[in-house]
Amino acid sequence: MKQSWKTALAEKATDEIYKREPALLVRFGEEGKAKCLEDNHHHMKQLETALLLNNQQFFIDYALWLNGILTKHGMSTRHLIDNFVIIQQLLMESGEQENEKGWSYLQEAILALQQ
Repeated sequence: MKQSWKTALAEKATDEIYKREPALLVRFGEEGKAKCLEDNHHHMKQLETALLLNNQQFFIDYALWLNGILTKHGMSTRHLIDNFVIIQQLLMESGEQENEKGWSYLQEAILALQQ
């Protein structure tokens, strides 16, 4: 994944989250939206690292760790799962074959979060 592509994906994911759930902007304001974008950059970096290491557990561990932090700050696990689903959709829309593995890492993290 190219850096500029990861940046664009993080921005698209953030925009889609706020498009689907505009109440988040009311609840968390522009500062919350900026934090969401920052989180999406982190998701992409962690996903890229997991892919480079060929280690899906690396991304699962990140997701579980992050969920613990987010829920302490008033977010729900559903928000993180929805975020990952949006990233999956964006990966598949890009049509690049290499993104299938990223999609599967995200799926495994979603399943872990649902337990």
